[in-house]
Amino acid sequence: MKTAFLFPGQGSQFSGMGKDFYDKFKEAREVYDLANKVTEIPVKELCFDGNEDELKETKNAQLAIATTSLAILAVIDKLNIKAEFAAGLSLGEYVALVYGGFLKLEDCFKLLKQRSFYMQNLVPNKEYAMSAVIGLDSSKIEEICTKHEANGEFVVPANYNYSMQTVISGEAKAIESVSQELKDAGAKRVIPLKTSGPFHTKALEEASKEFYKDLQKVEFKTGNGVNVIKNLDGNIYKAGDNFAEILSKHIISPVRFDKALNIFKNENVDTFIEIGPGKSMTGFINKEKLEGLALNVQKVEDLEKLK
Repeated sequence: MKTAFLFPGQGSQFSGMGKDFYDKFKEAREVYDLANKVTEIPVKELCFDGNEDELKETKNAQLAIATTSLAILAVIDKLNIKAEFAAGLSLGEYVALVYGGFLKLEDCFKLLKQRSFYMQNLVPNKEYAMSAVIGLDSSKIEEICTKHEANGEFVVPANYNYSMQTVISGEAKAIESVSQELKDAGAKRVIPLKTSGPFHTKALEEASKEFYKDLQKVEFKTGNGVNVIKNLDGNIYKAGDNFAEILSKHIISPVRFDKALNIFKNENVDTFIEIGPGKSMTGFINKEKLEGLALNVQKVEDLEKLK
């Protein structure tokens, strides 16, 4: 029996997330309070009382989601539930790196404060959007996006979530233009996401460069033996990796969670626990028909599933 912890990305946020853990568990309170202290941002208040518009802002969403995942993780760790593998969806990779012993909790908060600021502010002033394309092979999506790019429209695949779901990112008009063609080509649905930027595209080149400077100041550790899977290429992190280079490229490169799914298959992972707001990642596991048990823990009562 092998277990993988999964940590969600931006778009999974909701008002009130994590409050029941904060109220019940000292371990969760310590994480939220540390996030507020380190970042000098009211992360806790945003999680518990922020409205949808506030939580949609990148500068708020990233810290709020990651802090909630880390707080719940602290409770799960107290229960002595462990995993051999860890993977995040974009933002969630930072939580996975904390769990894998590569990144200190305080450094995680500091980095995400900078990452979210750059990703919100160091972007060309245009209207952007992201949409999930469901039921169409990624090669066909790539083909259609490439055709639109050749016509001067900015739209590219940004997240390869599983074999039949790929997220596209780019200028809002281009997303709208390509959506109907994707449906005509066989996509079952094209769903707008609750995000506010052209994430994992070349539009964030300046943000990537600035963030690289912050990453170089952090001392990454050698890890604790947990297999943490990179979004960048689907390989497992190892001591000695150039974390600054990998994580700065991460901002402008597609998320390859589909490759993490292949590792889970090959390694016979049979228990998947999504930790944090939402349950999209367990959805990917189920849609890909991986054998085993897929659970999500976003409320205190969800802990019962782990017994």
